[in-house]
Amino acid sequence: MGLLSFVFLLVLYLLQGSNTSLIQLSNNGYEGIIFAIDPQVPEDEKIIEQIKDMVTTASTYLFEATEKRFFFKNVSILIPSNWKENSQYKRPKHESYKHADVLVAPPTLPGRDEPYTRQFTACEEKGEYIHFTPDFILGKKQKEYGPSDRLFVHEWAHLRWGVFDEYNEDEPFYGAKSKRIEATRCSIGITGINRVYKCQGNSCTTRGCRIDSKTKLYEKDCQFFPDKDQTEKASIMFMQGINSVVEFCNKENHNREAPSLQNKMCNSRSTWEVISNSEDFKNTTSLVSPPSPPVFSLLKIRERIVCLVLDKSGSMSGFNRLNRMNQAAKHFLLQTIENGSWVGMVHFDSTANIKSNLIQIISSKERNNLLESLPTAANGGTSICAGIRAAFQVIREVYPQIDGSEIVLLTDGEDNSAKNCIDEVTQSGAIIHLIALGPSADQAVIEMSSFDSNLESKGLTLNDNSWMNGTVIIDSTVGKDTFFLITWTTQAPVISLWDPNGTPMRNFTVDTVSKMAYLNIPGTAMVGVWTYSLQAKAIAETLTITVNSQAANSSVPPITVNAKMNKDTNSFPSPMIVYAEVLQGYVPILGANVTAFIESNNGKTEVLELLDNGAGADSFKNDGVYSRYFIAYSENGRYSLKVRAHRGANVATRYLRHPLNRAAHIPGWNIQTTLESFTRTASGGAFVISNVSKLPLPDLYPPSQITDLEATPDGDEISLTWTAPGDNFDVGKAERYIIRISGSILDLRDNFDNALQVNTSDLLPNEANSKENFTFKPGNISEENTTHIFIAIQSVDKSNLTSKLSNIAQVALFIPQAEPDPDESHPNSGISISSLVLLVVGSVVIVSFILSATIFILHRKKNARRPKTGF
Repeated sequence: MGLLSFVFLLVLYLLQGSNTSLIQLSNNGYEGIIFAIDPQVPEDEKIIEQIKDMVTTASTYLFEATEKRFFFKNVSILIPSNWKENSQYKRPKHESYKHADVLVAPPTLPGRDEPYTRQFTACEEKGEYIHFTPDFILGKKQKEYGPSDRLFVHEWAHLRWGVFDEYNEDEPFYGAKSKRIEATRCSIGITGINRVYKCQGNSCTTRGCRIDSKTKLYEKDCQFFPDKDQTEKASIMFMQGINSVVEFCNKENHNREAPSLQNKMCNSRSTWEVISNSEDFKNTTSLVSPPSPPVFSLLKIRERIVCLVLDKSGSMSGFNRLNRMNQAAKHFLLQTIENGSWVGMVHFDSTANIKSNLIQIISSKERNNLLESLPTAANGGTSICAGIRAAFQVIREVYPQIDGSEIVLLTDGEDNSAKNCIDEVTQSGAIIHLIALGPSADQAVIEMSSFDSNLESKGLTLNDNSWMNGTVIIDSTVGKDTFFLITWTTQAPVISLWDPNGTPMRNFTVDTVSKMAYLNIPGTAMVGVWTYSLQAKAIAETLTITVNSQAANSSVPPITVNAKMNKDTNSFPSPMIVYAEVLQGYVPILGANVTAFIESNNGKTEVLELLDNGAGADSFKNDGVYSRYFIAYSENGRYSLKVRAHRGANVATRYLRHPLNRAAHIPGWNIQTTLESFTRTASGGAFVISNVSKLPLPDLYPPSQITDLEATPDGDEISLTWTAPGDNFDVGKAERYIIRISGSILDLRDNFDNALQVNTSDLLPNEANSKENFTFKPGNISEENTTHIFIAIQSVDKSNLTSKLSNIAQVALFIPQAEPDPDESHPNSGISISSLVLLVVGSVVIVSFILSATIFILHRKKNARRPKTGF
């Protein structure tokens, strides 16, 4: 396949979005922002009005906070199909739920309304989406979370610029060089007091914080209470709910000492430094006059309009592609497309042929009519543009405006003239779903079934009379409309399938022309382990099995897997990262076994075990996102990603973590509920690699950065733990470690090579992702007035390539000064904690789905707040 073909296929892939945001920055204004209201949200037009009010006010706040540089220009609000019709509601174009930037959806569990941004990538990389609940949008949670417009700007900074919070719920205090314990915050100019606040029933008490003898910091329940009256303007990423806060922390007022998430993730740069380094910032200048208010579009999801565009050119005769395309198309028509949808069909080679105009799917009759129109032979040249233009013609006969219609293009992509219609496709308003037929026997079917929960997808090439055996787990969250699909290349296999009770299933429909057999389980399939055996009846027979199912209960979200690469295009030797998100609803699933299969266009497959350990490519431990570096590039061109997840040997769990609030005492806890067995398979789409060299190359990849270094005092020694990196990022084994210490965190960070080195001659690195332990006696630190020992590590591989500097761990050398007793004087004299106004900031979902670090300044009303659970 030529480079131009790849470019065209990539454009089509980007049009379908791979869950990519449609936001663009035009003349300082953000366009294409999508708020999507979840179909489970009860109809309430006030939600629409409140979104408008919030964004309009937030636009002004954003404009001033960014030195008159950015504002919200236009916003689309996606309204569920089950809401009543309204003349103001238009049909969406490219806008869809998978493109949503802000989700308005019910809380994961009742009573949990924390706003958050789903963010699991590196500093400066965009987040996934913002999540608001209906009650938050409607203003019912303002006491808990403060003004919604300010909070939206806080979350926007996470989403758009990849900055992080300037607090840390796991490390809310630190020992400062002033020999005082300080709250983790930015800027240090935010004043307040540290107190333990506890409630039992309707009775609440407050007292001063005690110092923990081990950590030499404040005790676990100590929280920072900001003063009511503040003059400090920064920072929005710490506590935007304070009235005086209107700026981001910058280079001048940034608190580099604090163990904030921003410091840890962004190499101690301030949030404004990160924002100033963004492409948004580089491509704009400050405006003189204020912008106009945002413009809103109300878009309502309606019945689907889909045209299948099927490639029957000569190149489709190789690798069994024509038959595999028909198998995927049949799966789509039989199982995926919903009743009420409109479907048409086009075939193309060097020209296009309309095989079916749009017909509405009412029953199996319409589905069967379309099945009879599938191509039976492959020949001729290739013109993808001809096929797409014919699809536009089919759609326009019923819907003159093709905005929001869908084209499902199945092709091997071997067409160098495809570039001729890129602009036409881009401007059409149609959504393009590209199914590129590569070497994998099951990839097309997986991608066509992405609307369901894919439980199993497996393929093997077998000799005559050999067996392909396996099991499929149907858990209680799925089971409705369960569909088993078997395909072959030469001769129908012997198919055996048993339900969990051992009862054989004998009702497969066998389609010898398309070389497939399928079985739909009526109602809800039995929960448990289903067993299958397929016996090949031909030499070099390729068999596949795909099983997908829908949610058994609309009120119980199914377990899902979403897979993606960190980029759609990449140039060798730059590494890529594989991400797989395993969730039930919005609750992360921990302890799963997650494997990625990355297949090049020539059929070579790289298998990677993905990890949620907070090391290497994985940014945050226990957030339900499993990650790994990918550097095994074998050729230029297109690669496809498939991910499989199942319950691990250590028992997978749902992780329900309440925010560890550091202000008012709302009891928080970590709960892990054991999950039943499950299996899931997901397609992560495609990506394109260029500039892969066929020549022998030197070692290009250093060990990955250590990000989880921890230090604890042990008598006169210091014990360190961390996760081992590899020789090449997170693969293999490093050659040695360099450990250095200093009495100054800034000197260690900025002048690591000149810091005091620890003797590590007896420290031999273990395999990547192993746990490392090392104990040493610190040498004499030369700095005067040293209050802490700070420790950092670099890893070195056998080619003498060094990793980035690790995170910096610390051990206190002093007993810090505690605060005065709470009855003593305080800058806000005469104002007790119980009389202050309740404030809360929103936050980003990271680490173990830490949600919304709440900063409370308590009401006089001392109601016992019931605990809330969530993810």
